[in-house]
Amino acid sequence: MARKFLATEVSDLCVGKPPLRWLPATATVADAVAALKRSGDINVSVWNCNHHDVVLCRCIGKICMVDVIDYVCKEDNPFESSLLDLLPKVDDGRIKHLEANSSLLEAIDSILEGAQNLVIPIKTYNQRQQHLITNPSLGTTTALHNGKEYCWLNREDIIRFILNSINVFSPIPTFTIESLNIISNETLTVHYDDPAYSALPLITHSHLNQTSVAVVNQDNTLIGEISPFALSCCDETIISAITTLSAGDLMAYLDSSGPPEDLVHLVKMRLQERNLTGMMDMMDDYYNPLSSSSSSSSDEEFGAWKNGGMGRSYPGRRSEAIVCNPWNTLMAVMVQMIAHRVSYAWVVKEDYGLVGIVTFTEILRQFRSTVGSSNTKVR
Repeated sequence: MARKFLATEVSDLCVGKPPLRWLPATATVADAVAALKRSGDINVSVWNCNHHDVVLCRCIGKICMVDVIDYVCKEDNPFESSLLDLLPKVDDGRIKHLEANSSLLEAIDSILEGAQNLVIPIKTYNQRQQHLITNPSLGTTTALHNGKEYCWLNREDIIRFILNSINVFSPIPTFTIESLNIISNETLTVHYDDPAYSALPLITHSHLNQTSVAVVNQDNTLIGEISPFALSCCDETIISAITTLSAGDLMAYLDSSGPPEDLVHLVKMRLQERNLTGMMDMMDDYYNPLSSSSSSSSDEEFGAWKNGGMGRSYPGRRSEAIVCNPWNTLMAVMVQMIAHRVSYAWVVKEDYGLVGIVTFTEILRQFRSTVGSSNTKVR
């Protein structure tokens, strides 16, 4: 039964998925930031295209605010830099094209081989295509390549699809995550009082692995997390917060209700002390009432929200960690992760001592093992 289910075409998972918004490879970092603000999306795809030849049209990467944070903070790089500077110099397999008739098993294998997003062609309507091409108010256009639009699938899409037919994998979902041996103790942690800036390499690493950085105390008790997903929901002012705050304060700054006023003042004060005038100007643009009112018309035009580090607020944004216990069943953990829109859950003891982490990747690996080796044909 599992084998037949895994033969499902990936086009079934694309029903209702919106077409990708995109930027050309010639765009700048500033273009990407503006596109993310206008669209409200977490990511924007980057394409290298000859629109007269669909074979030469390829998605070569994706950009989110975490990529911008990492790039700007590392070398104090300018926003006018080429977008290609944010992408890997060689294809690292994080983006992979699949045909619409590819199987779910092929999609899972691609994920397990390192792909984060699978680019799938979807059906389109010519009238709608023309509207999207000629309507600049949409910011980034959707990906139209020789009459085709594309969507992408990720780990969450596949897990959600599996969850709807979870009985085909019975009895695996009823086993505990501990008994399935899918808890990894390779966690990324930072202490509550450490400078947030010191966690930047860990944030970059967790972003690549689609996990998170645990914030712990001296006893390795889980306090919260600094999530790349939460950072991706921010605007560029979050760079100032990372530069000046502790890991614990950054957690509070990332809270979904918005950064506390006292932390905003603290960030501004420390920027001034360090003579970081560029970041100060950026903060003033977002927090100075006179500046905000004088530029409100242009903000409305481009759909940018000026509420300090919350430029693209999202229901899943939070600093509270999603946790489970070793004795929880796989089914319970999957439901929890899907409900909170995360691709991982921290595994803790009763006293919140950190045990490890369980990820969508390891869950997919568990289901993949039910049909044998990767050379097995699924019919």
